[in-house]
Amino acid sequence: MRLLFVADGRSPTTLSWLGFWIASGDEVHLVSTYPCDAPAGLESFHILPVAFGGMATGREASSRRAPISRLRALLRPLRYVLGPASLSSHQRQFLRLVDSIRPDLVHALRIPYEGMLACVAPAEIPFLISIWGNDITLHAHGSLQMAAFTRRALRRADGLLADTRRDLRLGATWGLRPSAPTLVVPGAGGIQPGKIKASSRSTALPEELPAAPLVVNPRGQRPGSLRQDIFFRAIPRVLEKIPEAYFVCPSLRGDVQAEDWVVSLGIGKRTRLWPKLTQPQLWALLKKAQVFVSPSVHDGTPNSLLEAMACGCFPVVGNIESMREWITDGVNGLLVDAVDEMALAGAIIRALNEPALQSQAAQVNTALVAERADYTRNMQCVRELYESVLRRT
Repeated sequence: MRLLFVADGRSPTTLSWLGFWIASGDEVHLVSTYPCDAPAGLESFHILPVAFGGMATGREASSRRAPISRLRALLRPLRYVLGPASLSSHQRQFLRLVDSIRPDLVHALRIPYEGMLACVAPAEIPFLISIWGNDITLHAHGSLQMAAFTRRALRRADGLLADTRRDLRLGATWGLRPSAPTLVVPGAGGIQPGKIKASSRSTALPEELPAAPLVVNPRGQRPGSLRQDIFFRAIPRVLEKIPEAYFVCPSLRGDVQAEDWVVSLGIGKRTRLWPKLTQPQLWALLKKAQVFVSPSVHDGTPNSLLEAMACGCFPVVGNIESMREWITDGVNGLLVDAVDEMALAGAIIRALNEPALQSQAAQVNTALVAERADYTRNMQCVRELYESVLRRT
């Protein structure tokens, strides 16, 4: 197949997805909505930085990230208005690329703004959309323009893939045709436990960790989706009960707000803000940690949650519908009100103090990941969906 993907080319999720089709011998083209280096193995690579994608911080030094982080924070509320307004010129460029590539199928790996960009693909070319996380529950409600473009993209879609059952239901209410095929599959396709086991054994971490109860929150800053402020405010309460606990937060080094929280809350001795980790580094960290925390208020199925489950790290996550599709409270994790710092601290304390619960959860989660998040099996289901859509057109 000649496949054209529209996605954030920096994302490990995107790279995992592309890797399957490249390894399968299909002809793969990518339009990235953020500037990045071309992933290996592509037939062609193009950048269309819609909705301020050109302002991505990438791998800048920490000294440069602070002012950029502040500017992006100021512009964030405007992005829901100005982002859709930026689409028309990029859509014209996209149509020229489609005419040049002539793909068998176009797949946008997110609704904002990739699906919104690519929904202008000619009607004779099958168009698929993936929903990751909060495309509908949060972003679609950001402005009238976001709602309109979300509906337009879903009405155009010839098929929908989502990382939660919830989003298949919501997709139907936002315009997806009843006849369009659907599939629930993790955003990155799933987990490869053998790869995690092999690559995490000898992977070096940014710094040596103490022999202490270890809590990891690798989700970074996701305004509107995560309550990282609540997480940081919960840390002193955990330390009151378990003073030896140690907290590591990858992807937050250089984040001005996170650094301010660490200083103002006086938790610097037991809290580390790390840079963004490679996948093997994250797996190695999760294997060392006892507890994984994701203070979600809007979310899908985070790949980091599945990785934590595969690594035997105990999940403490927001009590929202998407998390309840994976976590049964008190069985294989703890569900908590992510806007209640006392509740979050209490859940972390319980998880650290109950090794039997950790052990039980690890067994349940290993089986659950094998059953529902196997990468090879899931991607074969995606291939079957692609072929089904092509047969319909």
